[in-house]
Amino acid sequence: MDFQDKTLVCRDCGKEFVWTASEQKFYQEKGFENAPVRCPDCRAKKKARMNESRGPRESFEITCANCGKTDTVPFKPRGDRPVLCRDCFRNQRQAQ
Repeated sequence: MDFQDKTLVCRDCGKEFVWTASEQKFYQEKGFENAPVRCPDCRAKKKARMNESRGPRESFEITCANCGKTDTVPFKPRGDRPVLCRDCFRNQRQAQ
């Protein structure tokens, strides 16, 4: 498919911005079906607001049930299931 730069209008600030052909190709490769509705500046501002409202991410230290290595995970282990480090988790997923 041949992409061409398109001029769009930002939903938030009303300014025109260019949606480049390379961005359109990227969107298609990622499976996104809709064009962006915000200019890059407003997208960055929205992302910053979303990250502020979430607060800092909490992480918990674990000992891998497979290799014994210490690592951190973004959830609190309940103790009823084994928890793996990043490397063992990745290796297990690739084996499936």
